[in-house]
Amino acid sequence: MTGMDEAMALGLGGETLEGLERSCADATTTGDRIVSAPGGLGLERIEARFHGNAFELHRHDTYAIGVTLQGVQRFHYRGALQHSLPGQAIVLHPDELHDGGAGTEDGLRYRILYLEPSLLLDCLDGEPLPFVRDAVVDDPRLRETLLSALAPLDEELGDLFVADFVAQLAQHLQRHAGQPAKSTGKTAWRAAALARDYLEENAERPVRSDELEAVTGLDRYALSRHFRATYSTSPHRFLLMRRLQRARRMIAEGEALAEIAAAAGFSDQSHFNRHFKKAFGMTPGRWAALVRRDA
Repeated sequence: MTGMDEAMALGLGGETLEGLERSCADATTTGDRIVSAPGGLGLERIEARFHGNAFELHRHDTYAIGVTLQGVQRFHYRGALQHSLPGQAIVLHPDELHDGGAGTEDGLRYRILYLEPSLLLDCLDGEPLPFVRDAVVDDPRLRETLLSALAPLDEELGDLFVADFVAQLAQHLQRHAGQPAKSTGKTAWRAAALARDYLEENAERPVRSDELEAVTGLDRYALSRHFRATYSTSPHRFLLMRRLQRARRMIAEGEALAEIAAAAGFSDQSHFNRHFKKAFGMTPGRWAALVRRDA
């Protein structure tokens, strides 16, 4: 059964949540942990269980979109304290500062996906990234779409499924977004895309501004403006986040922390630790203690 078929079988509302509960019946019912799903394709999926405060203030260059399953999810976002109840969706825009944890002593369980903005842009045909002002959304249609990818956490998602999923998700986000920002021009959009591809291909080494100028044909200041308008982050931060994402994959594979910093392109362990905590809200050691390879 595919992820989309499973979500359709689960239905909506309480039936959806009940079905997702059944899909996790073998999971441990106590203790804090993080479970990572297999695969990538610019779409990372996890399940998290926490008691108390889990993540300190941090920000990353991906959308964070998920569903609260049990308990109350409590977090600060855009200057306000937010609460998400079971069945509600959470939508956090790239590069927005936030924290997270359980709002009650009973603890918290949720599933969430981290979506690279480039996947959305590919199906928006030049339109800007949708900005959803309400961080907590009560929308059964959005929840059903999210669960189509989040319910089968032990399955790797196929390329055709991801394309259809992102297209549906883009429609939901546009529906909830406020007044759209001014669209980036075609020339600027192409330059930002060229810079993104170059940075991704060279993420393990320092990249100079003059390299990007040669690749895109824009000066560094214009490129920085257009890159941020397109991807909601800077070229420097995009490069840093690709290294940190690689480090998280290596942690999940059980590699030693002492070896990960250099392999992911960081100059030393302290440099790696500092940036990891800023991006993900906890130290690499804490992440390693929580993450599990099997759902």
